[in-house]
Amino acid sequence: MIPRHAKGHLRTALWLAEMGLPVLPLRAGKLPVGNCPACASSKSAGPCRCGDRPNMKAAGPCLCPAPCHGWAAATTDPDVLTSPAWARAWDQAEAVAYHPGGAGLTIVDLDNPDAMTWARENLPATKVVTTTRGEHWVYRGAMPSANKVRPGIDLKSLMQYTRWYGPGTGPITTLPDAVRVLVVREESTRPLRGEVDSSPPARATWDRSVATGCRHNDTFVRTGLTRGLARIAACRKEGAGSTAYGVARFLANQHTRCPGPCGLEALGHQVTAAAVAVGVPEAYAERAVTRGFAAVAVSTP
Repeated sequence: MIPRHAKGHLRTALWLAEMGLPVLPLRAGKLPVGNCPACASSKSAGPCRCGDRPNMKAAGPCLCPAPCHGWAAATTDPDVLTSPAWARAWDQAEAVAYHPGGAGLTIVDLDNPDAMTWARENLPATKVVTTTRGEHWVYRGAMPSANKVRPGIDLKSLMQYTRWYGPGTGPITTLPDAVRVLVVREESTRPLRGEVDSSPPARATWDRSVATGCRHNDTFVRTGLTRGLARIAACRKEGAGSTAYGVARFLANQHTRCPGPCGLEALGHQVTAAAVAVGVPEAYAERAVTRGFAAVAVSTP
């Protein structure tokens, strides 16, 4: 039950806590409340005098009753939220935040129109929350957080907080591999005369001899492959790895009703080679393609 005296941001926080979202107050600038003197020396690499919160990297017996340590202070306990130690923080609060990972959620934070366009073209639809600069796409499932996984895109989940902007619209979708794969850093190789150091050896390309059980004609298969390779080639600065995942998943999806074999291994070699050609490490490119194929139930050679 929400106390009658609770007002403003505290009332919102108690409502969210009832729904299972660990919450905390934010001061001006969307920043958490500053640490108290006993917690001020806390470092993620080691415990401070208070020992840090149990769910931090340096877990410890922090007994501080104040909302210290940012996201790690987020809680669903109404007694803590309404305690005297949190009262001043709520008086100064300008917004409410929550810890997505603590609620088993991941937020894809899209900060500009280009990022939103990319999400609509590459990610499955899910609950969308409008923000001051763009949108939050909310998925069910937790994962490591990461900033700037693509231009204008951050991932907020474990060990991170995000501002509450409202309930949003649409049903929540399960966290897809297309989001998980974004946290793998693409260490681009410096091109040398149009090639990269990690270029793979020549491999067999797709043809009818490796696709005797495919129900599609050659033109259909080659058209889809050509378009996919072009999308990867356009990612010369970043994003080629996640695009390779999406292309592999798309190609595999076209063959779900074929008796097989369809020669997907040969298609995968070409997708991998395209990603490597724009600077994606071969091991990462192969992993992205494998995950893309695995995301769809298909008949493989």
